[in-house]
Amino acid sequence: MQTTATPTHCPYCALQCGMNLTPTPDGAGSPVEVTERPDFPVNRGALCGKGRTAPALLSPGVRLTSPLIRRAGVLEPAGWDEALDRIAEGLSRTRTEHGPDACGVFGGGGLTNEKAYTLGKFARVVLGTSQIDYNGRFCMSSAAAGGIKAFGLDRGLPFPLEDIPKTGCVILVGSNLAETMPPALRYLTELKENGGTLVVIDPRRTRTAEQADLHLAPRPGTDLALALGLLHLVVAEGRTDEAYIQERTSGWEEARSAAMAHWPEYVERITGVSVPQLRETVRMFCEPESAMVLTARGPEQHSKGTDTVGAWINLCLATGRPGRPFSGYGCLTGQGNGQGGREHGQKADQLPGYRKLDDPAARRHVAEVWGVDPDSLPGPGRSAYELLDAMGTDIRALLLMASNPVVSAPRAAHIEERLKSLDFLAVADVVLSETAELADVVLPVTQWAEEGGTTTNLEGRVLLRKQAITPPEGVHSDLYVMHELADRLGVEKGFPTDPEEVFEELRRASAGGPADYSGITYRRLAEENGVFWPCPADGAADGSGSGSADASAEDREGGVQEPGAHPGTPRLFLDRFATPDGRARFVAVNHRPLAEEPDEEYPVLLTTGRVVSQYQSGAQTRRVDELNAAAPGSFVELHPRLAERVGAVEGEPLAVVSRRGRAVAPARITTSIRPDTVFMPFHWPGEGRANTLTNPALDPTSRMPEFKACAVRVERVERVG
Repeated sequence: MQTTATPTHCPYCALQCGMNLTPTPDGAGSPVEVTERPDFPVNRGALCGKGRTAPALLSPGVRLTSPLIRRAGVLEPAGWDEALDRIAEGLSRTRTEHGPDACGVFGGGGLTNEKAYTLGKFARVVLGTSQIDYNGRFCMSSAAAGGIKAFGLDRGLPFPLEDIPKTGCVILVGSNLAETMPPALRYLTELKENGGTLVVIDPRRTRTAEQADLHLAPRPGTDLALALGLLHLVVAEGRTDEAYIQERTSGWEEARSAAMAHWPEYVERITGVSVPQLRETVRMFCEPESAMVLTARGPEQHSKGTDTVGAWINLCLATGRPGRPFSGYGCLTGQGNGQGGREHGQKADQLPGYRKLDDPAARRHVAEVWGVDPDSLPGPGRSAYELLDAMGTDIRALLLMASNPVVSAPRAAHIEERLKSLDFLAVADVVLSETAELADVVLPVTQWAEEGGTTTNLEGRVLLRKQAITPPEGVHSDLYVMHELADRLGVEKGFPTDPEEVFEELRRASAGGPADYSGITYRRLAEENGVFWPCPADGAADGSGSGSADASAEDREGGVQEPGAHPGTPRLFLDRFATPDGRARFVAVNHRPLAEEPDEEYPVLLTTGRVVSQYQSGAQTRRVDELNAAAPGSFVELHPRLAERVGAVEGEPLAVVSRRGRAVAPARITTSIRPDTVFMPFHWPGEGRANTLTNPALDPTSRMPEFKACAVRVERVERVG
């Protein structure tokens, strides 16, 4: 038996922490054990509880090991051929009776680049459907849209994480790194050790906010007004970088005029953040030579999320931050492959390489790689929530991979009913999730330790996951699933099962696009601890207009770069932005209310988020005993004043009611939250499902639902008997 360690990466969040996996002796529990991998620069060996316990999901008693087919209303074990035949029949029948767009495809931000690429190709080439999107739409689509508007390019962080401790000030907006990405908290600790300052903006005093030099607790849904108020003060106090604005930007006058309509006292009334706190934030951000704004889901998951991100970018541009050392705007991507997952074709409007689906040149390039007529490729389809909402009406059959919308989608009870109304549902997953329980066919697929492939972390660093163990008998990869389905649906070539073969095709498809991977190989990824995109194949400056390729020997972590190869691009925008004229663009934005403001019937705001021991919909982490012991179920966090008003008692059931439904969970009373706000984590199904309550109002640009704020009332639940 192999006893040497296999270097790979954690299956969970977008840090993609490095870890080593060593097979354990037979009968020793999990088939592998995790040990530290200090050579990987992102986490330097550190792992959170989710990463340490990830092998628990590899045990046959926890995960799926046989296909399941619904017979007489019950899911029963079946063979692979029968299950695949059943899926092919369901998809084929739907196409014949209702047309290709009646077939939907829904992916996940946890899929490797190879799987995401193949899923997009499968939808458009095999099924001929435009109806494909993925759960990453719920993650950072507003930040992506804001970044493209301002910079012409979306990459979560345009600089490596190692730059954060070297800046003078970080404004962290709507992120609780201490619980969502614990190994990343060290970067904020090192920032403060180096003399930098930290401002945390969050309606709750989280574990991350406790580390801050200044904590601002705005009313949920007012981050846009807050950013505009800060920019107003920057202008009024003469802190703008006029030379930078003139040389490197456009659109300043319109953006400045919009900000000047948001004077400090007006912003204080909207946000609840005092004028002295606003002024102190501006001082802390503007006085150092370098500074950063980092956003996460807090400001982004709103029906005005794109404008909110735009306002924070405007603050950075007005003070001359983006494209300068240790400075700029960045987004902290959430899902494991949230970055790569949207770059290579499983998003409704995109083709591989972050190309736009409605761009004729992009269609020609990708169609040539795929060996199809460009005119045969369907156009853009529905965004994630709109696709799910159309199930059972326009969309009659759905192929779903690596997602659990029964728990994770907004207005989740409605989405659950839409799933039940489908003519046919097929799910590929590693566990029997709440969504898989509704399927007609469920396929058991391999996990991260049982397969190879690449992911792209929040820095834009493309990484290689290596196979450490053989999957259990009866389990196949998602690539195998798509290969077999394509064959059954009449496309015999173009869907290989070997990840490296898929990646070689992805390189060609991405070549020349904004997310250019053509100069990246599996060999380089293994030797260099990852490569930052864009990385063209010819070794010349990248074609995205994103700036210098400045990878140093330190950035490459001692790897041996191939002669003449492009070094990759750890830091974007050093010379120019990825816009036609090379200038960053201010976007004039104005504050507007939430899609659903509190009223007499629903007087309180609900905001949602995560806890450290669970992940996303919890489909995997809720199956790990150690994690469940730490976080066994949902709860309602509320302030003592609100608790007194509604008669809530610590640990007793409390109902939260919105216009979409009712959730019940134990009360957790704390002064760390605003009195006008309650908080629920969203990892659990059943009566404590937070997304039963959330509002699917969509951002007009990103199509992001308004997860982060909706109007609710809070009621004590009387015990029976």
